[in-house]
Amino acid sequence: MRNPRFDKTLVLIPARMASMRLPGKPLADINGLPMIVQVAHRAREADVGRVMVAVDDTRVFEAVKAAGFDVVMTRDDHQSGSDRIYEALLAADPEGKVEFVVNVQGDLPTIEADAVHASLRPMEDNSVDIATLTVEILDEEDKLNPNIVKVIGSPIADNRLRALYFTRATAPTGPGPLYHHIGLYTYRRSALERFVKLRPSTLELRERLEQLRALEAGMRIDVEIVDSVPLGVDTPADLEKARAILAGRKQ
Repeated sequence: MRNPRFDKTLVLIPARMASMRLPGKPLADINGLPMIVQVAHRAREADVGRVMVAVDDTRVFEAVKAAGFDVVMTRDDHQSGSDRIYEALLAADPEGKVEFVVNVQGDLPTIEADAVHASLRPMEDNSVDIATLTVEILDEEDKLNPNIVKVIGSPIADNRLRALYFTRATAPTGPGPLYHHIGLYTYRRSALERFVKLRPSTLELRERLEQLRALEAGMRIDVEIVDSVPLGVDTPADLEKARAILAGRKQ
């Protein structure tokens, strides 16, 4: 189902070549297409808005362009994906017509359309600055894993939390669910503009979690609860999993 705010929504996919664990990651072949092109296809299938890829390498630029997607070259010294997508937003929409920016990470080639749609639902509340996703953690080892970021939030609806904090620690304590943060964001344009102009915050630097900058500045982040964590491709083993998943979808 098409997003009713399609004309005011821009899906931006940041891609950078500097990956230590999987060199050349955006161009890694997945069933005949570069990974970044597979991600762009998933974003287009979600049908929530115009899709554009923000790159920092001419090889990736040419691959995306050859696949028929909008692409913009950005600086190669950005510290974060949010800085890259803001530069891309200004290039794509200098007139300021876009109101919502969906940031789909460039290493999510199997992302489901439902997840992209879920990230937009909290924006129906005009007081929400940023929306993101989470899934309940069921594996006990995952609860203790500092590489799995946890969302601490107050329930405000059946499938939604208002974020109070994000942490690598096992939290909160006591009985009840723990939630695994999924790094797919939708920004209100004004919120993204404000966010990228803020200095890195104390807790952001301590936890190494960029979204804490927004919370420390008093911005509101709502978190939609979804059913599964999309596969992020960071290693050769992840790449093989992605190939198998997408091959299975074609059958």
